[in-house]
Amino acid sequence: MSETEEILRIAAKGDGVTASGRFAWGAAPGDLLHADGTLERGPHHIDPACRHFSQCGGCQLQQLDEESLTDFVEKRVSNASSSQELGAELVAPPHLSPPGTRRRASLRAESSGGRIVIGFREAKSHRLVELAECPVMLPELFAILGPLRKLLIQLGQSGGQSKGRNKKPGGKNAMPRMAADIELAMTEQGVDLGIKGLTVEGLQANELMLDFARDHGLARMTLDQGWGPETLWEPVPVTVSLGGVSVGFPSGSFLQATLDGEQALVAAAREWLEGAATVADLFSGLGTFAFALAKPETKVLAVEAARDAHLACKAAAGRAGLPIHALHRDLFRNPLQVEELDRFDAVLLDPPRAGAREQVERLADSRVPRIVYISCNPSSWSRDAALLVEAGWRLVELRPVGQFRWSTHVELASLFVKTGS
Repeated sequence: MSETEEILRIAAKGDGVTASGRFAWGAAPGDLLHADGTLERGPHHIDPACRHFSQCGGCQLQQLDEESLTDFVEKRVSNASSSQELGAELVAPPHLSPPGTRRRASLRAESSGGRIVIGFREAKSHRLVELAECPVMLPELFAILGPLRKLLIQLGQSGGQSKGRNKKPGGKNAMPRMAADIELAMTEQGVDLGIKGLTVEGLQANELMLDFARDHGLARMTLDQGWGPETLWEPVPVTVSLGGVSVGFPSGSFLQATLDGEQALVAAAREWLEGAATVADLFSGLGTFAFALAKPETKVLAVEAARDAHLACKAAAGRAGLPIHALHRDLFRNPLQVEELDRFDAVLLDPPRAGAREQVERLADSRVPRIVYISCNPSSWSRDAALLVEAGWRLVELRPVGQFRWSTHVELASLFVKTGS
């Protein structure tokens, strides 16, 4: 049996690792892993901020102090760059969003033992953890969960149930089998609540939902019964502020996890693209970067495949009088070609987790002087970055951003400059 060993680092999935390659979940650097598998706390191991930690699958790293958490975020990015020999020394100090700032969350609601449970899945399990607290979410988002639980109970007793599910036996007030997805987002008007998978029938059930939305000051409530989200409550159009511009927020649209993290990513893009007269913002979404970059001397092409997001960006740019041209185009099926890219002084891309191989291959053949690549996946970024470096771009700087505090999910902003530019 192995002897006692020190935990030297935290691996990508959150396990502590020793020099011999032994793994221990819930460990921190400096902990001692004994032969029987037990851990002895070291100087970087702290008490978790949440009572649900180790059970709830939402967080993996609450045992780390601020120093080792920051180091984990930095290492996730520097390891991705060094794996492609891109230069780990180019990694800037990480930016970590503080607790209680997560402005969007996806949860699950299910009936269990005659009760309604709302929460996240247990780690490596389909079981739900009922949240009594959550130090990650904005307090305004968490505060809605208790009242929402009561609403779902009332809906169940008045005829609401999961699509295709039947009531359990036990009388007219018995709790039906219920399962629904819950989407929460903070907007300029307040909390945006979306419920998916719940069938609501009858006047009483609909009145319950409208009363709930009004009484709790929701910005919007949508219900998806299998045919897409239907708006039940939206007193005024729901918007989010991007670059100081109020942009329509279609239900379920992508929004950076924290305002703090968004500001860190935007600040990097603004700094690196200063002086560019024309910028192509690829995978632009609602315009997180387009609105931040556009000004009288900088024209932005915002390219997005999701029609709702594209139209929201286009409408907001028109109202604000900004030089943003919104283009509806699927960059996976139809990436911008070399001759199109060569018209721009700079390109910014912020693709989904899978990366943007098709578009990066065209960029690799272009003469674009500067490329800012925002990524939510260091692994796919590393693959795409290697293509750019091989084609003649130089990685100038990497900035890790830990929006998902206490999670292994890490984001980054990177700047590439064409050799000779």
